[in-house]
Amino acid sequence: MTDDGMETLIRRALALAPADGRVVLGIAGSPGSGKTTLARTVAAGVNRLAGAGTAVHLPMDGFHLANATLDALGRHDRKGAIDTFDGWGFAALLERVLAERTNPVYAPSFERTVDEPVAGAIPIPPGTRLVVAEGNYLLVDQDPWSRIPALLAESWFVATPEDERMRRLVDRHTRHGRTPEAAAAWARDVDGANAVVIEASRPRATLVVDGTTGLPGSPA
Repeated sequence: MTDDGMETLIRRALALAPADGRVVLGIAGSPGSGKTTLARTVAAGVNRLAGAGTAVHLPMDGFHLANATLDALGRHDRKGAIDTFDGWGFAALLERVLAERTNPVYAPSFERTVDEPVAGAIPIPPGTRLVVAEGNYLLVDQDPWSRIPALLAESWFVATPEDERMRRLVDRHTRHGRTPEAAAAWARDVDGANAVVIEASRPRATLVVDGTTGLPGSPA
C-alpha cells in the first residue's frame, strides 16, 4: 500500500470521528484481502494525528465460535464460514459500543497461537471517538449481519485479486503450522468458498479500497 494512499484513508477516517461522540467505521473484505492490515494502520494513523485512544481497532475474529462448539456442530473443518461466528453477538457489541460512553467496553480478540477467542482483551475507553470494526461479513445481506451497515458511519471494502489473496493465505496457513499442501487446500476449499459470499457484498460498501495499493477507488 502506498504512503499517499494510506494517508488519504487515515484522514478520511479521522474526518468521520465527531469531536464529542463516537462512530464505527466498518472495513470488510475476503480472507487475505488485507483488511486487517488496513484496519490496524488506519486506527494507528488516526491515533498519531489526533492522540492516543482516539481510535480502536475492533476485529470480528473475537466472535469465532469456540473450537469445542464447532466440534459439537460438526463445523470445525469449515471454521471461518459465516455460520461459525456469533454474528448476533458481534452486532450487539457494535450497538453497545455506540451507546456506552460512560464506561469502558471490553471486546474479545482472537489468538492465533491457540486458535481461540480471548474474552475481554480489547478495551474501548469512554474517550474513544472512532472504532474501526473489521471482518469478512460486515456487509452480507442476511441476519444478523444485515443489522450492521446501519450502525456504520462508512463501510470500506478491500478488493484484492484472487491470485494475490490465495498467495497470502497459503503463506499465512503455512506459517501457522499447516503443510503447504494442506494450506493450499484450505485456502481454495474453505477460504475460497467464503470469499464467494463476501465478494457479493462489495456493492454495499461506501468505498472500495485496492488491497494491493491502498488507493481508494470510486464510491461503490
